[in-house]
Amino acid sequence: MKTLRVELGPRSYPIHIGPGLLGRADLVVPHLAGRQVLVVTNEVVAPLYLERVLAAFEGLETATVVLPDGEAHKNLESLTQVFDALLEHRHARDTTVVALGGGVVGDLAGFAAATYQRGVAFVQLPTTLLAQVDSSVGGKTGVNHPRGKNMIGAFHQPSCVLADTDTLATLDDRQLRAGVAEVIKYGLIRDLDFFLWLEDHLEGVLRRDADALATAIERSCRNKAQVVASDERETGVRALLNLGHTFGHAIETGVGYGEWLHGEAVAAGMCLAADLSARRGWLAPTDRERVRALVARAGLPTHPPASLGVDRFLDLMAVDKKVRGGRLRLVLLRDIGEAVLTDEFDPGLLRATLEAG
Repeated sequence: MKTLRVELGPRSYPIHIGPGLLGRADLVVPHLAGRQVLVVTNEVVAPLYLERVLAAFEGLETATVVLPDGEAHKNLESLTQVFDALLEHRHARDTTVVALGGGVVGDLAGFAAATYQRGVAFVQLPTTLLAQVDSSVGGKTGVNHPRGKNMIGAFHQPSCVLADTDTLATLDDRQLRAGVAEVIKYGLIRDLDFFLWLEDHLEGVLRRDADALATAIERSCRNKAQVVASDERETGVRALLNLGHTFGHAIETGVGYGEWLHGEAVAAGMCLAADLSARRGWLAPTDRERVRALVARAGLPTHPPASLGVDRFLDLMAVDKKVRGGRLRLVLLRDIGEAVLTDEFDPGLLRATLEAG
């Protein structure tokens, strides 16, 4: 097991990474606020891991919510199911909400914890690669709206994160590849050495080689923890973690939540960002092709869906949390390993990028 720490003063918390962690009461129980626990999971993860997690809470007052699986259910209706369970079991302010699952479960359960009785404790037990390297760390919580992804939410840090790498053995290949998109992102925005490592070791990650996966997860979490520690509420550098996300969220909303996995949409979005960066005169064309090549080797899409027209794409991108004063801001690349948030791009170049796909 390896342990990292997100340094946020009194809200600091550990990230434990390694095999066999879900049953470790010694790692999670000290971070519970009291004796009441609500475990939120979904219908895919529950048969695999719920019993093991509940065993770690033996002797405590536990309840569970099992939600339908998929991005289409990351909505206010599912959020109400969590609130219903908390109220039905009379959970007080010293309850702890435990998220057992991927990014959808973590975001939704975290938002419930952020808002129930104006905020209760929260623990993340991520079971997908994407959740382990990205969404479980940093305290972003929320649900989707039909007009925009993650537009309803709150910042609410977990009290600990347990990334049990054994859970990746039951993850299907499509979900694993979707998680790799977020891994590649860290190399692109701030860690050139990691990008170079991925160019040499990507196939090991895709084969689920234990050492390669452990390195990818730890390096990703270390990058995320450092960024969050310096900018918890995304007033500056944390926005760089959204490379490809403005494009990607538009794709997810435009085609319908769940048609494209989040990581697939982000992968195509990163390629679009790389293309616009090259058109802007920052990223060398050869490096744009390196980005596309690595994304393609991961089995991820390098182009957006043809069904999403340019005008519709632009309309959807305008509904983005990085818009300021009516101006769209995007995370672009000055170089591999160096990202910047900017509104200094010709709208004509953006349109050309979208037209080229």
